[in-house]
Amino acid sequence: MTSNLYDRLLAGAESDQSICIEKDDGAALSYADLAALSGRFANFLARTGIGPNHRVAVKAEKSVEAVALYLATLRTGAVYLPLNTAYTPTETEYFIRDAQPTLIVCDPREEADLRAIAAKAGGRVETLDHHGKGSLTDAVADFPARFDTVARANDDLAAILYTSGTTGRSKGAMLTHGNLSSNALTLVEEWRYSSKDVLIHALPIYHVHGLFVACNVTLAARARILFMQKFDAERILATMARSTVLMGVPTFYVRLLESANLNERSTANMRLFVAGSAPLLAETHRAWKERTGHAILERYGMTETGMIASNPYEGPRIAGSVGRPLPAVEVRVTDPETGAPLPVGDVGMIEVKGPNVFAGYWNMPDKTAAEFRPDGFFITGDLGKLDANGYLHIVGRGKDLIITGGVNVYPKEIETEIDAIPGVSESAVVGVPHADFGEGVTAAVVRSPGSSVDERAILAALSGRLARFKQPKRVVFVDGLPRNAMGKVQKNVLRERFADIYSGRA
Repeated sequence: MTSNLYDRLLAGAESDQSICIEKDDGAALSYADLAALSGRFANFLARTGIGPNHRVAVKAEKSVEAVALYLATLRTGAVYLPLNTAYTPTETEYFIRDAQPTLIVCDPREEADLRAIAAKAGGRVETLDHHGKGSLTDAVADFPARFDTVARANDDLAAILYTSGTTGRSKGAMLTHGNLSSNALTLVEEWRYSSKDVLIHALPIYHVHGLFVACNVTLAARARILFMQKFDAERILATMARSTVLMGVPTFYVRLLESANLNERSTANMRLFVAGSAPLLAETHRAWKERTGHAILERYGMTETGMIASNPYEGPRIAGSVGRPLPAVEVRVTDPETGAPLPVGDVGMIEVKGPNVFAGYWNMPDKTAAEFRPDGFFITGDLGKLDANGYLHIVGRGKDLIITGGVNVYPKEIETEIDAIPGVSESAVVGVPHADFGEGVTAAVVRSPGSSVDERAILAALSGRLARFKQPKRVVFVDGLPRNAMGKVQKNVLRERFADIYSGRA
């Protein structure tokens, strides 16, 4: 067996008749069915000249056929490039021009736009809709199911994932077969995954969480996936009676907590709830434990690294912590300016090294070099600290650090205090230009339904809990916090929105 990720996940699947995926409509595919479908896609790709290192860009809705296309791309030795379905044509054109894919697969509704973009980049366009229908499935129907997977080495490229690009130009993170297989196999062990597990899959599949964690881990364990097109709280709750695992973004858990049907009885068959892609509020962690008896397992990862750390399956799951580094993954906290390691408990830059860390940024050698230390540690851009028990705590993004009056302020500390105030649903703290202080600490707050909490009440509640320099100079109320597709708060949007708040022009 080679190091091709497909072989690491699905070697021998051609003869495995156990159920792999159940679709929204109740139809089920066995592992053998999925292997056959991916084989047809792989034969089509190979027949059209796609092989090692060619890029296959996919901007299609979630479907079993899209998963088969991902696996087929791996089997041919090509490089999979998933794109967020919410990207505009202008955004999509940037990715296509940058990656130069040989094949672009899109929803039929976007075919005209993508053909115009592909004409400039020299790529071919096929279509695939959310039912798994389109010109691509029509084209592969008569191809044979058997395909000899192309041998790949650990260092060979398997995928390119573009960073969310909330600030600056999006970068294509190059992930290897070794990166993805090491992460998947480690998580199978760490999360005690087995063929008896049944995963509720309500995430998108253009992202690390939904594809490289949820799908890869479940496939590697030969478990079952209940494939949901979208998040539906009541349907998920009804499905828990025959499921064992849910992986979701924090918003999933907040919405589920709003249901009167969430309780210990409805979650009795479940063994694992995983949260990631955005910070989980400590209050959500506590409320979930009180309602269900289960402690959510929060983990930490990035586009460039896959999963870095996880709260333990067995042992304390600490609210506000992302747990300990995974096996074979080294994590250290350093001074952002000098790179010198910091003592336990001190806040600094999180750096990581291990088999999960990506090979660099596509077409950006200078940017790649700038993001790695000479000893091979990747500079994540996240600020955090390690406690005495080895648990990692994320404080915020380096770019979110506020320097007010020459003093460093970490937004997460303030947000935690504000979120604990009665009447507050959630908050985000940013620094915006201030004539006297350089940056003014500014809090955007979402009120809880029916709440009338005001700026004065929030400032009064914080006055005895935070040093004066950490206290917001202004509290503004918003209907909701701006988020990207994976639920991460877009603080750059808030900084732009309130850029003039201290100049009298906001």
